[in-house]
Amino acid sequence: MGVDLGITAWATLSNGEVIAGAKSYKKYAAKLSRMQWLNRHKIIGSNNWKKAQLRYSRLHRKIANIRFDTLHQATTLLAKNHGVIVIEDLNVSGMMANHKLAASIADMGFFEFRRQLTYKCQLYGSKLVVVDRWFPSSKTCSNCGTKKDALSLGERLFNCEHCGFVIDRDLNAAINLSKTVS
Repeated sequence: MGVDLGITAWATLSNGEVIAGAKSYKKYAAKLSRMQWLNRHKIIGSNNWKKAQLRYSRLHRKIANIRFDTLHQATTLLAKNHGVIVIEDLNVSGMMANHKLAASIADMGFFEFRRQLTYKCQLYGSKLVVVDRWFPSSKTCSNCGTKKDALSLGERLFNCEHCGFVIDRDLNAAINLSKTVS
C-alpha cells in the first residue's frame, strides 16, 4: 500500500482512497487569535490573566488532541489492514522553512504520522518501507514509467505526454510508491 501525504488531501492511498486531514489548527486559528487579542492588556500575573491563559491553553490542547486522534486512527487503520506500507522520507523541517506552507504542514503532523506508523507496524506485524526523499514519485507516470522534467505544486493532475495517461497527482505518487516494493 503506497501512501502519499499532502496538504489538500492528508493521505492518498494507492487503492484510490483519500483520507482527509482534521485541519484542527486552521479551524480554530481565528479563536486563538481572538483570545490572544483579548489578553493583550491584562496585567501579567493577575487572576483575569491566569484565567485567560488557562482558556488559551485548553484550546491549544483541544487542537492537539484532534490532530493526535486523527493520526492515531489513520495509522492504526493502515498498520492493521495492510502487510506492507510504503511512504516517502519527507524533509519536514525543510518543508517548514516555506513560510506559506509551514502552518498547513505543521497542522497535518507529517513527522508524527511516520513516528506512529513505525511503532504500529512493529506492533501489528506489518512492514514499513521508507522510500528515499529524492525518488520522483510525483513526476513518474504510473502507467508507462516515463519521467517528467518538472511538475509545479499548482498542477493537481498528472498528464503524461508519452502515453496520454491523466490521473490525480497524489494518486499517481501513491501508485508509484506501491510499485517500489514489488
